[in-house]
This record gives sequence, C-alpha cells and structure tokens, in this order.
Amino acid sequence: MPRKPLPALKALLVTACLAASTLPAAAFDTSARAAYVADLSTGTVLLAKDADTPLPPASMSKLMTLYVAFEAIRDGRLSLDERLPVSQHAMDYGGSTMFLDTTDHVKVRDLLQGIIVLSGNDACAVIAEALSPDGTEAGFARYMTQRAQQLGMTSSSFANSNGWPDPYQRMSVRDLALIATRIIEDFPEFYPLFSETEYKFDGRAPQNIHNRNPLLGLGIGADGLKTGHTQEAGYGLVGSAKQGDRRVVFVLSGLDSVQARAEESRSVVNWAFRNFRETTLVPAGEVITTAPVFQGAASEVGLTVTEDLITLVPVLQASEGVTSEAVFDGPIQAPIDAGQELGRLILRPEGLPERSVPLVAATAVPQGGFLTKVQSAATYLMRRINRGPADEGAATEAAS
Repeated sequence: MPRKPLPALKALLVTACLAASTLPAAAFDTSARAAYVADLSTGTVLLAKDADTPLPPASMSKLMTLYVAFEAIRDGRLSLDERLPVSQHAMDYGGSTMFLDTTDHVKVRDLLQGIIVLSGNDACAVIAEALSPDGTEAGFARYMTQRAQQLGMTSSSFANSNGWPDPYQRMSVRDLALIATRIIEDFPEFYPLFSETEYKFDGRAPQNIHNRNPLLGLGIGADGLKTGHTQEAGYGLVGSAKQGDRRVVFVLSGLDSVQARAEESRSVVNWAFRNFRETTLVPAGEVITTAPVFQGAASEVGLTVTEDLITLVPVLQASEGVTSEAVFDGPIQAPIDAGQELGRLILRPEGLPERSVPLVAATAVPQGGFLTKVQSAATYLMRRINRGPADEGAATEAAS
C-alpha cells in the first residue's frame, strides 16, 4: 500500500494463525511442458508451470480469433447470418479444415462452429480477412497482437489466425487461460458452442466432424474449450469444467501424444475439484478489524469486505489454516464514507498463492468538531513520542 504523508502511520495486523495440524495440498505433478490451472470462482491459481513462457500454441490460438469475432458480432460489425467469401489463401490451408473452396459464401455462424468444433484453419482465415484492417490475414494477426496486449496478454504475438507454425506465433499458458476466461465471462451466449461434440457442415467432410476435446461427455463438467497440436508445439488443451458453483480453467501444453493429453487433462480436472474446497472466511459486512481515525467523530472505524470472503483451501486444511494480514495507512483522516476502500486484506492459504482483497469502511465517520481535532492531535503526538525511533523503524520494516 502507498504510504500517506505524516501524520499517517503504517498499521499492520495479523488476524489469523496457522493451525499446526493442517496439511498443504499435494501439488499436481504434470508431464506437460507448461501448465496453468485456475479456480475462477475464487480467483485462485492452483498450478503454474512455465506459465509466462511464450510457446507455440498451435490451434489453441484460435481462441483469440474467436474472441475478436465475438467482439465484432457484439459491436454490429459482423452478423451471424452474414455470408463471407472464401479466398484462395483461405482455401489453400491444409491441416484441419472445413474443406472450403473459392465458390463458397459461408455464414458466419457456420464458420464459428467450424473453428470451434472442427478446428478449421480455412474458416479462421475467412473470418480474419473479413475483419482485417487491410483485408489480409497478416493484417488481422497484427490486430490480434494489439488486442491481446490490451487484454493483458503480455506474452502473446500472432502471425496468423489459426496457429499455423510460425516463429512469431507465440502464447503463454497464462495468456491462453486469460483469453479462455474472457470468452466464458464476456460471451456466455456463444460459450455453449464449445461443448458441441460434432458438427456436420453440409456433409462434405465426413472425416472431420468430431470435436477433439477428450473431456466432453465424460460427466466431469467439462464444457470447453480448444485442443491444439503441431510437431513443434506437441499436444495441448485449453479446457474448462464446472462442478456445482465452481469453475476451473486449465491449460496444458507440450504433451507427447493424444492419449497423454486425454489422461493428463482428466487427471488435472479431478485434482482441482477433489483436492480443494471453498470456505467462507468472513461474511460480507462483518467487521474484521478496526483502524484508528484522525480528527473524526469516532476514534476508530471498522474494516470489512463488500462480498462474502470465500477462499479455496486444501480439503485436509481447516479455515483456521489461512493466515491473513490487514494492511492500511493509519490513522485514517476523517471524514470517511461507508464502503470507502481503506486497505487490503492479504490471504495466505497454506500451499496456495496469496490473494489480496479490498478492505472498506463498515460505517461512515464524519469529521469531528474543534475539541475532537485538538484531542486527536494530542493523541497522535503522544503516540509518536511513546513509539520512539526504534519502534517506528520496526514498524516500517515489518510493512515493507
């Protein structure tokens, strides 16, 4: 937290202790080159292996093309029933395709299903050329790179729309998880397309009608998103599954076979749901701690959270096994509005990354009268005198 100028002092409070009997969660030992697993309901990262290394994403990069297409439909720049022409460039793509040719004019809705279910490289190119600033797939790739940066995907760059091998086509597994999450949260109307197990586009390609996601239909809540494979990238999957109120997004990259991808994906979903559980630490509005107030009608203000504070803990760990630390600049200058953010609560579940949530004022504290201001100033001066240089230095060090 940034320090306020004097007379503010840094206040630091530990509000929970680690229970001696708790055990950390067993880490998931993956054979993937890179992996990332996140629980969306709590924002908890469960696994991060080489999460920020730019890697060849293969067809998993089609998620970025789809996100841009969904944005265009939402903004009215593209419609689902609009028919798009197929260029020679799009037709020339090999690999997974819809077998489009230059005589086709294909509805956008068919192209989207062709990308999601059939992993159509040609369908991606048709969408790309329609939305490109200069009408070319290369121009669309440059736009994708810029849009990815705006979305916070700092380890991504694109040379094409479909993941065709290119030294400049790179994404990290964290970035892939981010774009998957954005699709789920920003476009719920399109997300059901990712759970379709087959799509028979006009019957011309009977050998390519099945979704390659190995988790669909297994009864574990899996409902998306995209597989990928090239010789350079290996086998990968951006997946998501929902069980009850919890949703997990995961990315595996660099596996050595279709079978390894299927087995590892199922294992990571089972691990994420069976080894962690949600627990409510603090209900919304309940005062967690108090902070001193300077020149206010009250000498202190309660600090609380705006929503139920729910966190993820290993199944063998009690909620008392979460250490927490409230950090704020205090005394806090009055007036204070109810709900005003005054600090952060840092949660440290055993075996999981720390998490930071806002602390807000539980009630309003108006400014005090003249006598209150005099008393506050005197109290502050006495506190400064009684603390002494040694105590003040220790407080600064503890807060750093």
